[in-house]
Amino acid sequence: MTFENEKGIFESLLSSSSGYSNYRGILNWCVVMLVLSNARLFLENIIKYGILVDPIQVVSLFLKDPYSWPAACLIIVSNVFILAALYTERRLAVVSLHISPDNTFSFAHMTQISAICQVQAILLCMCVCVSVGGVISLGVYTVLFLKLYSYQDTNRWCREIRQAKAKKMTRSFSCPSVAQSNGSAAHTHVSYPGNLTHRDMYYFVFAPTLCYQLNFPRSPRIRKRFLMRRLLEMLFLMQLLVGLIQQWMVPTIQNSMKPFQEMDFSRMVERLLKLAVPNHLIWLIFFYWFFHSSLNFVAEMLQFGDREFYRDWWNSETVTYFWANWNIPVHKWCLRHFYKPMLRNGVNKFLAQTAVFLASAFFHEYLVSVPLKMFRLWAFMGMMAQVPLAWFVGRFLNGNYGNAAMWISLIIGQPIAVLMYVHDYYIIHHNKSPPPEPT
Repeated sequence: MTFENEKGIFESLLSSSSGYSNYRGILNWCVVMLVLSNARLFLENIIKYGILVDPIQVVSLFLKDPYSWPAACLIIVSNVFILAALYTERRLAVVSLHISPDNTFSFAHMTQISAICQVQAILLCMCVCVSVGGVISLGVYTVLFLKLYSYQDTNRWCREIRQAKAKKMTRSFSCPSVAQSNGSAAHTHVSYPGNLTHRDMYYFVFAPTLCYQLNFPRSPRIRKRFLMRRLLEMLFLMQLLVGLIQQWMVPTIQNSMKPFQEMDFSRMVERLLKLAVPNHLIWLIFFYWFFHSSLNFVAEMLQFGDREFYRDWWNSETVTYFWANWNIPVHKWCLRHFYKPMLRNGVNKFLAQTAVFLASAFFHEYLVSVPLKMFRLWAFMGMMAQVPLAWFVGRFLNGNYGNAAMWISLIIGQPIAVLMYVHDYYIIHHNKSPPPEPT
C-alpha cells in the first residue's frame, strides 16, 4: 500500500548539496533593495542641501574668458605633432630605399613623440587653465602620444619587412596580433608606403583605437538609428553625470574635509563609505558613456569595424583579469608595444607585468597632478598597490571571493584617492583651510 505524499530523500533548496541554482528572485530582491536604499539617500540629499544642479555653472567654466582658452588652443596645436610624425615617416620611407636608417633617425622620431606629453605638461603648468579643460586637453595629448608611438612602431616594422625584400604587404604583417576582419570589401587595402597619406593619418587619429595598422576592419555602412541612439545616450548620460557630481559628490566631499583635517578616524571612515556610493555610480555611468556610447558613436561615424572596447570585466575573479578587460584599447596597446617587446628581450613575465602597472601608474598620476598643478602621488600609489593586490587575490581568493575583492577595491579605492586630492588641493589653494560644511 502506497501513499501519494511519500517522497524520497531531498535536500533543502538553500543547501549547497541540493544543486539548486535558480536565484533570479533573490537577485531581483537585491535590485529592489538597492534602488530603495539609494532613493532614500537621494531624498535625504535633496532635503538637506536643496537642488544644487546648475548646468549654467558648468558652461561658465569654459566660457569664463572666451578669448583665452589655453586647453582648446593646445588641442588645435596638436596638429603640429601629427603632421610632423607623418612627414618624418615619409622621409624615412624614402631614405630606407637606399640605406638603412641609423639610430639618429630613430632618436629624432622618439624625441618628437615624447615631446608631446612634455610640452603639454609644461604649458598647462605655466598658464591659467580650468582644471576640467586641462584634464581634457591632457587626455587628448596622452591618447595622441600612444597613437603616434604605435604609428611609428608599425611603420618601422613595415620598413624592416620591405628591406627584407618582401614583395607585398598584407594586413597580417602590419598588425600580426589582430585577427583578420570580415569588413566590407569596398575599402581597398593599402600597402606600405601607400599608407603615408593625410587621409590615412587623420583616420587613425580619430579612430577609436590606439594600435595602428595599415588596413582597419571596416563596417559596410553607417546605421543611422544606431548612431542616433548612441548620440542620445551621450547627451543624456553627460547631463546625468554633471547632475550627480553637483548634487551628490560635491557636498559629500565638502563635508569630508573637516574629519580629515582633525584626523577623526571614525568620521573619516563614515564619510569615505558615504562617498563610495555616488563615486562608484558615477564611475559606472562614465564607463558606459565613454566605452559604449561615445566610442561606438565614433566607430559608427567612421565605419570602424572593431568594436571590442571592453569585455566582461564585471565577472573578473582576479585583479589582473579586470585590468586586462575593462579597457581593451589600452590593453591591446600595452600588449603589442610594451609587454610583448619586453618578453622578446628576455624580461620575465612578472617584471614585465610590473612594468606595465608602473607605466599605467605614471599616466594616472600625470592626468591628475598636472591639471591640478600639485604632485601628491596618490593615483600613482593606488595603481602600484594593484600589484600586491593582484598577487594576493590570485594566490588566496578564488571564484566569487576574487570577484568580491575586485569590486571592493573599485568601490573603496577610488573614493580614498578622491578625498586625498581634494583635501590637498584645498590646503594648497585655499589658505590651508578646508571648505566649510554646508548647513
